[in-house]
Amino acid sequence: MSQVQKATSTDGTTIAYEAYGAGPVAAIVGGAFCDRGAFRDVAEALGELGLTGVTYDRRGRGDSGDTEPYAVAREVDDLTAVIGAASESGTPAYVFGVSSGGALVIEAIAAGAPIARGSALEVPYRTAAWPPPPADYIATLEAFEAKGDRAGIVRYFNNEVVGMPAEMVDGMVGTPMWDALLSMAYTVKYDGACLGGDQQDIPAETFARVTIPFLSICSSGTQMPWLHDAAGVVAAALPNATAVELPGEFHQVPADVLAPALAEFFRS
Repeated sequence: MSQVQKATSTDGTTIAYEAYGAGPVAAIVGGAFCDRGAFRDVAEALGELGLTGVTYDRRGRGDSGDTEPYAVAREVDDLTAVIGAASESGTPAYVFGVSSGGALVIEAIAAGAPIARGSALEVPYRTAAWPPPPADYIATLEAFEAKGDRAGIVRYFNNEVVGMPAEMVDGMVGTPMWDALLSMAYTVKYDGACLGGDQQDIPAETFARVTIPFLSICSSGTQMPWLHDAAGVVAAALPNATAVELPGEFHQVPADVLAPALAEFFRS
């Protein structure tokens, strides 16, 4: 396991990351309820393919700090700080985002972060094909937070937003996974903000500024058509993007499939 390293963001927040291998940085941005450990296997695999695979704790998670008030721009600064800390001067940097983490990648590219190529897996912007979003999504999350109800956030997100049956969530209670979810509960609204807040439509003006090559990925195992097809929708809306389906499970692609595909795209 790589030693935990620290980068300092523009607002002074400490961001924890791990780096594997040597070569151009290929950073992974996790989505909701993901810390740096969630994609350590992908970072390690990228490190074995001649890149520096980087996985990090987004602010408010794991060993990273947090500074109020939250802003998507601060998360862009966090990612930029990690890239700078892990990179050798003059080398290109590549970034891959998972789910709502992909929305942060798009925001970062649009803001001018030092990224040469970007990629994302099934970014869940809501289009006409999707079920309607929950009413007052961000305000509901903040109401749970105001009461200190982390479990309420975890249940609300998984039941109402993801559509997971209540009994599946019940089965997590008391497990190490449940404790990890509770620890990151308050950051779910950060992912909502990266996607645009309550409506979470594709941000056309932001997309127009993402002119670098972009690979939009979906998994063959994602059975919800609106989520699976989101990769194609995102690719069609970006100026310079390609969509690809990779063999995998629901909303995920295994590292031994994902990493080679990313490495090939980043180097092409």
